[in-house]
Amino acid sequence: MATARGPSYLLSLGRWHRGFGVTPQARALAALVPGVSQVDNKSGFLEKRPHRRHPGVLKLPCVRLPRALADAAQVVLLEHSVPNVEKQVQALTNYLWSRHLPVEPEELQRRAAHLEKKFLENSDSFQTEEKLREAVLHALRKTTYHWQELSYNEGLSLVYMAARLDGIFAAVSRAFHEIQTQLPEFQPKTLMDFGSGTGSVTWAAHSIWGQSLREYMCVDSSSAMLDLAEKLLKGGSENGKLYIPGVFFRQFLPVSPKIQFNVVVSAFSLSELPSRADRTEVVQTLWRKTSDFLILVENGTKAGHCLLMEARDLVLKGKEKSPLDPRPGFVFAPCPHELPCPQLTASKPLACSFSQAYHPIPFSWSKKPKEEKFSMVILARGSPEEANRWPRITQPVLKRPRHVHCHLCCPDGQMQHAVLTARRHGRDLYRCARVSSWGDLLPVTTPSELLPSPVEDPPDS
Repeated sequence: MATARGPSYLLSLGRWHRGFGVTPQARALAALVPGVSQVDNKSGFLEKRPHRRHPGVLKLPCVRLPRALADAAQVVLLEHSVPNVEKQVQALTNYLWSRHLPVEPEELQRRAAHLEKKFLENSDSFQTEEKLREAVLHALRKTTYHWQELSYNEGLSLVYMAARLDGIFAAVSRAFHEIQTQLPEFQPKTLMDFGSGTGSVTWAAHSIWGQSLREYMCVDSSSAMLDLAEKLLKGGSENGKLYIPGVFFRQFLPVSPKIQFNVVVSAFSLSELPSRADRTEVVQTLWRKTSDFLILVENGTKAGHCLLMEARDLVLKGKEKSPLDPRPGFVFAPCPHELPCPQLTASKPLACSFSQAYHPIPFSWSKKPKEEKFSMVILARGSPEEANRWPRITQPVLKRPRHVHCHLCCPDGQMQHAVLTARRHGRDLYRCARVSSWGDLLPVTTPSELLPSPVEDPPDS
């Protein structure tokens, strides 16, 4: 059964979230005091571990689907013999990646009013109001993105499985890994997947928390998707036994407001909703259903990142009149703060995204390792203590002779380009930075002291 409350230890999430489950010495890894250019190399922060395994490393090795899932997907696709499947897979992949947010009605009205005013000022050829209206509509059609809702029937569901099953598994596995690494004692019993599609989230969750999870609630409006997900769990047959016990399928969210789940996931589903009002309603419902963690994942594009920041702000600023669970929310990952995203407020807004390598399902057209680029936000319930957080590395680390370039999102809500050297910042911090990767945390407690070096950015080539 779904739980109504989370375990009591989540009321003090700050202790493990900031401390990462390591000793106070680890937290003091790089307390860069002004005027002091190196770290105390005898502080013991690594606990006898090599630098490549420092406490901020979160990189996940190349992900591989469970053998049972990969085999079932191949069986299902061969059984249905979809025509031109490779071309359909590529077309759907490109469409989903390049998808923009739907234009809101208010924005359409604003554009129409602007065009009408522009036409009236620059031309006297509109004799009637009807001609003016036709001209405005024609201009809107040419300049407005035409968002369309996808109807996942049996055929499109199969193409979606071939195109996205493995990539979604990789992205969600990386998000789950973030929680598992920072909180190894967390053992969820219930999970709900909104927009469950072909069931990638269920398989990923089972791979990590299979020993503790007892209930998987898969919610998707498409009955064809639910049937396909169930078939994959049965090894590609109609009457087999479920590979993962405790999986339930439904087309609508649970009605009871008292039912909560330890982990609630929405992976690449908010982008399927037609308006901001619909997204707001869904995010609020998902947060009410969340006992411990709400995990949201979208494409690693500006559109996907904007969706997540919209949902993040909604949860952090939302105040229900009579919440059944009064515990506040905070950002567990990837942001080291609850302030506005500096990537979106920059002069040239960028998407905060991450990359996860994975081995695709070995179809005839897809055998080489791939990279899934995605954006994520993990929200948690609890009352974290006020403390410094480690900055997040938001771009690939540039390693150059005797110095390292790191682009950081810092606890003060600012982006920083830090250039670290062993001479200025100490051997340990320099070596930790050099072995860190995009998406890792840089174990430094006062990132504001990482002043940019006069060394210029070297060319990428």
